[in-house]
Parts: sequence; C-alpha cells; structure tokens
Amino acid sequence: MSDALVGRVLDGRYRVEARIARGGMATVYRALDTRLDRVVALKVMHQLFAENDQFVARFNREAKSAARLSHPNVVAVYDQGEDDGYVFLAMEYVQGRTLRDLLRERTRLTPQEALSVFEPVLAALSAAHAAGLVHRDVKPENVLLADDGRVKVADFGLARAAANLEATSATSLIGTVAYLSPEQVIRGIADERSDVYSAGVMLFEMLTGRPPYDGETAVSVALKHAHEDVPPPSSLVSGIPTSVDLLVAKATARDPDRRPHDAGAFLAEVVRVRGGLVVSEADDGNLTTLINRTLVVELPDTRTVGPNPPWQPEPPEPPEDEYRRPHPHRKGWIAFFIIVLLAAAAAAAGWWFAAGRWTSTPNLTKLSSSAAMEKAKAAHVTVQVGAPEFSSTVPKDAVVEQSPTAAHKVLRGDTVTIRLSQGPQLFQVPKYDPAGGTSLVDYKSELSAAHLNIADPPATQYSPTVIAGNVISVEPAVGQNEKAGTTVTVTVSLGPQPIQIVDYTGQPADQATTALTTAGFNVVPTQDYSTTVKAGSVISQSPNSGTGQLGNTITLDISKGPQLFKVPDVTSNLNDPQSWTSIQQATKTLTDAGFKVKVGASGRFGVVTKETPNHGTMQPLGTVITIYAQ
Repeated sequence: MSDALVGRVLDGRYRVEARIARGGMATVYRALDTRLDRVVALKVMHQLFAENDQFVARFNREAKSAARLSHPNVVAVYDQGEDDGYVFLAMEYVQGRTLRDLLRERTRLTPQEALSVFEPVLAALSAAHAAGLVHRDVKPENVLLADDGRVKVADFGLARAAANLEATSATSLIGTVAYLSPEQVIRGIADERSDVYSAGVMLFEMLTGRPPYDGETAVSVALKHAHEDVPPPSSLVSGIPTSVDLLVAKATARDPDRRPHDAGAFLAEVVRVRGGLVVSEADDGNLTTLINRTLVVELPDTRTVGPNPPWQPEPPEPPEDEYRRPHPHRKGWIAFFIIVLLAAAAAAAGWWFAAGRWTSTPNLTKLSSSAAMEKAKAAHVTVQVGAPEFSSTVPKDAVVEQSPTAAHKVLRGDTVTIRLSQGPQLFQVPKYDPAGGTSLVDYKSELSAAHLNIADPPATQYSPTVIAGNVISVEPAVGQNEKAGTTVTVTVSLGPQPIQIVDYTGQPADQATTALTTAGFNVVPTQDYSTTVKAGSVISQSPNSGTGQLGNTITLDISKGPQLFKVPDVTSNLNDPQSWTSIQQATKTLTDAGFKVKVGASGRFGVVTKETPNHGTMQPLGTVITIYAQ
C-alpha cells in the first residue's frame, strides 16, 4: 500500500524513505537527515493526535524531557517539529527488531536469555528515573534489539502526552492495559515503581510466552491487575529458578511500597540473581558465551619422586640387610595413612568449596539497623546501609528492604545492603484559589499529582460568591502533610442558594418589602392608582412565584388608592338668575366629570343650590354627588 509521506521532505530536512511500523499513536518511518547526512527514525503522529492542540503542546514538552536523557540503552531523541499538519519526532534509527518480534519467533526465553535482555532495559529505566522521567508504557513493543547486540528502550515520556486522550482502538488499549500497574488502573497515577511493575510483567511474559492476565475487554484485564497477584512464572513453565520467581513477585507486588523503589534498585537485584544463574545454569548457546568458573584444588603430589638434581650427590644404596628393608606390612600402613590424609584433605576442601564457605542471608526486615548488624554478624555477612526508602508498613528507622533477600545463598563475608524506612512518604495538600477561581477538575489533577485521593462524591455547598463547580474549601487544610492515598474532602460550590418566591399581592406593601428583603431579594417599588386595592397595598408583584437567588430583584407595584378628581361647582346664586343651574344641567355636568348624581331635594323652581360632597373637593370617579334644588 502506498504511503503519501514516503518521498516527501519534512521541515525542509528529513527525506522520508520507507515506512517501518505503525502503532496506535504514530507511524514510524526511516528517513534521511539531509542536513547531517544520517539515517533517523521519524515518528509521525496520527491526525487524531496532531489536530489536538493540547496533545501537541504536551507532546512537545515530553519530547524535550526525553531529549535530555542520554544513555547507551535509550533511543536518543534528536529533534521535533511540525510540517503541514504532520507533527513528528526525529529519533535514533536502530537497525534490528523489537522484543515483541523476538517473542513471536521464540514464544519464550530461558531465564538466562530473559535476564540478559532485561538488564539493559532496567539500565535505561534507571537512567530515566535518576533524571526524574517516568516511562509509563514499558512493554515489548518499546524494547528494540539491534542487530549488533545492543538493547534500546524507546518512547520515554511520550505515553504521558497521550494520557488524557481516548484510545484509537480496542486493540491498542488492551495492549497497554496488559502492563498497567494497579495504581495506574485505580488512581490514574504513575511513578518509578509503576515502571518497575510494568517491567516485572514484561519479564513474566519473556519467561512464559504470555502476559499474566487476559480477558475479553481492557476493563477485565485492568481489574485483574488491581485485584489479583501475578502468579510465579514457574507455575506455567517448569525449570524456572525460585530466585527468578521472586524477582517477578517483588516487581509486581500490588502495593507500590513493596516493590523496588526504582529501576536502579531492581537492576541491582537482577544482576545478583543473574550472577547466580551463571554458576548454576548451563549456557544454551543462544546468548553471548557465559564464563564458567572452574575451581582447581591443589592436592599433595603422590607420584614417585624423580632422580635428584645433578648437583646433589646420590644417596648411598641401602644395605641389603633385611632388617633395613621396608616391611611389606609397614608399606601398606603408610599408603593407607596417606590415602586417608588425602581423602580428608579432599573432603575438607570439597566441604569448604561446596558448603563451608557459603552461608544464608538472615531476614533483617523490620529490625533496627543495630539489630540487623548483630544478626548479620552472627550469620557471617556484613551490612551496608543503602539509601533510605519511604514505607507505609515498616516503622521509621527499621529495615524496609534488604538485598539479597532472606535465605539467599552467599559467600561468607559477602555484603547485604539494607534500606531503612523513612516512614510513610508524605505529600502536601495542594493549594487552591480561596477566592473561588479553582475548578473541581483542575483541583482533582493537583490532588492526583500529589498522590492524594478525592472524596467521591465531593461535598457541596451554596455560595453567593463562588461560581458553581469551583472549590470552596478542602479538608485536611492546604499545606498539611499526608500519606499517599489519603482522601481529601473537597467542598464544591453549587452557586447561589435558590430562594422560594412568595406572592404578596393585595398585602400591605411595607410588610411585603420587609419579608422579601429578609429573604435576600432586592425590592424595587412602583406606584399606581387602583380602585380595587387600597392605598399602601401591593397591586401586583413580578416575579410572584417559583424560586430566585440571593440578590435577585423583585418589583412591587404599590397602590396609591383610586385617582381623585375635583367635584365641579353646579350650585346656583339665587340673586343672579344668570347663574341658575337646573337639576338636569347639574346632573349632566357631574356625570360628564365621572361622578354619579343623586337628587336629595327638589323645590318648585328646580334650581340647584347645594351639593355634597361640596364642590371643589377631590373625590374618586364614581363618587355619588347629592344635589339639592329649590
């Protein structure tokens, strides 16, 4: 199948010559660096990743970290770049194949072969751990076996760049899950001990030809890592030494504190165990020739002594006196004693070299350093104190780990290295913005980086100042030192608390205002005339139902009572006939003004002389005006 990149020159420098391999995250090509005239391996990210700005930024950061790592067993990173949407990494080109290819061909390796490949892998991981870099994806696909016999580890730090992206296929996911440590499965965190776990699983597969767990889904495999112990390789393949079983068991302990603290510590144990195999296990011919040590014991020479040197006189011939001749019985006794002495010397030498010079390492774990030294002295071994190690199970200043382990056969006078416990490793509760600017998602990441857990579900609380979903408080307090895995309770804002809205329509406005203000609302009054609601009471309220939040505005329309109008003057001046107003005229004038009319008394002339309420007073429309006429 043709590949669009083959033949292209990326970044004006790298001419792509051939595709080497394709993985879940990238495709690897052989390319020529035209600037330096050297062959490189070009890892080009798939478009799914290249189009994700967050991934590209993180990928570039991790690539820079990996580029600073220089070690003979690490695939060197030369350059990184982007060209026309292609995000790539230029790396050392290793002519050969992967450990996965070797396992497909051979199925499994002998313990000697497995450890000979495993040592340089751990050497590479040890260099990375010393530089503060965690691989996170140790598996056979990332171990390269060069044609010249070198072993190289690839893709340092690049797994972290893709950690937050979804897998592109179920196959790639299952392939990665096969080597995941329990803490990666349960808490999504990884440190040096996680690489040790993955390396232990890989060693198991090299010895047995298969990973320790399988399943129909990635989840089922992951759960087995979290809740089951890796079986000893000898349970599947006979002939695997107990010392190799113990290597796998220690590296794959589900509790990270029970594993070697980093690849360097694990490498020291592997070197020791492999040294024991050199003595006890024959070379199968597929590895570099092993040096077999042959022990030569000098025994007294029983051969007949030759003639004296020419410068010494010949001894006189013994006389033929029969009494001077050795008696045959005497000769037999002398020969017998010589044979007995030789046998005793041989037996003593055999005992010394076979058993006498050997001793067994005592169990020093959980002892104080002084007690450990006393016990080691009694067992004829010396003690060397190594770097201290954190432990959540062994008291401070007691032995948390020893190498070689207990009951291991060593020469008298050999050294046992012990590590003293520093007690549990403590991590500070991370900071958050007390003003409410830290989201729960961001704080979860901070807790994870600090090896702390979060209470699930988190506590919640209404807050008028912190937006919903952001952190209000944490317990234990920020800066407090806690053991790894400690659960931190995070209180998250639900936003302002909802308040039930009560309808105060028709009720006195001052009472309504007080009640709504007390509930936390901001009251805005308006005023209107009303013929139905008495003055000072609420005509309408908006909103008048449902729920609101602290500080929301509620409008009250307050009644001013009915609108008042001046009563017209319809009375007559009896002395001025021109001003006389008849009942009909008065009624029309008052009616037109919006009032009702009632005739109280009517005289013979029909001239209105009085009205009540009096003219000029302010009355609401519809008020009954009583008129009197003469």
